[in-house]
Amino acid sequence: MNDYLIVASAIFCIGALGVLTRKNLIIIFMSLELMFNAANLGFVAVSNYLHLINGDIFVIFVMVVAAAEAAVALGIAIAFFREKGTIDIDKANELKY
Repeated sequence: MNDYLIVASAIFCIGALGVLTRKNLIIIFMSLELMFNAANLGFVAVSNYLHLINGDIFVIFVMVVAAAEAAVALGIAIAFFREKGTIDIDKANELKY
């Protein structure tokens, strides 16, 4: 189980680094998906170690939320690109009234 949790934490850290350092909206959403998948890997590892099904069921719900988040994020990115002509998040501050 330790190996799985080490890999999950490494993937989570890569995703967090991507969210904190990148300015491209698509890269940020991809980094968030990495973080979701790292959490899922941790849930499955612990669930398998404890011989429970609760972690697996929770992973299914997380995947559904991640899919919905990806659909909404893509819609926001397309609307933002149509408005500003770029997906750089520094330009998002200009959307305030």
